[in-house]
Amino acid sequence: MPFVVALTGGIGSGKTAVSDRFARLGAEVVDTDVIARELTAPEGAAMAEIRSAFGAEVIAPDGSLDRARMRALAFSDLRAKHTLEGVLHPMIRERSRARVRASTAPYVVLVVPLLVESGNWRARADRVLVVDCPVETQIERAMRRSNLSREAAMRIVEAQATRAERLAAADDVIENTAGLECLDRSVAELDQRYRTLAAGTCRDATNA
Repeated sequence: MPFVVALTGGIGSGKTAVSDRFARLGAEVVDTDVIARELTAPEGAAMAEIRSAFGAEVIAPDGSLDRARMRALAFSDLRAKHTLEGVLHPMIRERSRARVRASTAPYVVLVVPLLVESGNWRARADRVLVVDCPVETQIERAMRRSNLSREAAMRIVEAQATRAERLAAADDVIENTAGLECLDRSVAELDQRYRTLAAGTCRDATNA
């Protein structure tokens, strides 16, 4: 079983920037958000069940999930959120597990944005890496990236684990506040550490 680093962080923390750098250094990146988008693309494996649960109003014209409408519904209705999670989470776990097991890379970076919130991903990783930045930085980045209002960005931040909760779960932390050159250096240092740890680790596939 490959050595697995679970990468997490709040919205706007820079998880993608970090995982992209690990990929360039030769790690296998398995991103649960990417898997979720595959499942909710036109003719995605989750779409029939989502349509049955929520109706056509959450389906975009191309047959994919209307993510903006679904996000608004999930934030306003806790039952809808739980229903969506009940559809997607088992499929995401199955696909991510298969991709991790199939990897021949020196180690795997398993990107799980809601790792702390979901609780059951920790057992599948050898290390937890948290990408961290101040909450105000998260909000500003989320507003720019996703064209969100400040209020919408704050609601997302408030719905996620707190910064302190994520840091308490971390084995390793990348502070993503000092620019790309510093980020490159931090990722390169951790890449070397993870290669060393992976070389000395043998995990039983039954624990994945």
